[in-house]
Amino acid sequence: MNIKEVTAQTSVPASTIRYYEKEGIIPPVNRNSANVRDFDDHAIRRIDFAKKMRDAGMEISTLKQYIHLFDNVENSEDQQLAMLVEQKRIMEEKRDKMQKAIDHLAYKIENFDSHMLTVESELKSVAQDKK
Repeated sequence: MNIKEVTAQTSVPASTIRYYEKEGIIPPVNRNSANVRDFDDHAIRRIDFAKKMRDAGMEISTLKQYIHLFDNVENSEDQQLAMLVEQKRIMEEKRDKMQKAIDHLAYKIENFDSHMLTVESELKSVAQDKK
């Protein structure tokens, strides 16, 4: 499969795929007789994994470390698991912060007429009195 087809299948831009190959996040991709990259299923699965981890907020350096452990270090399962657990913790923390912000906005929207307009009016009065 060529890079255009992989891009269509994975929704990962060609430039990102080439970067992943350069950085060792995906294995070196074989080339056909016309010197065009010819992606196999392993490379496509790795691209999908990298996309999911990046979407989850995993830093490139952490992703590279994880891939290195996976590909090159025997008995590294505990380290790999620890990295995934930590990434999940980071994501949950971000989710919780985002949920608090969403809840706050929902409150402001629900109480816009009864609370927000009053508070904003009082703040404007205070600001004008200071001038």
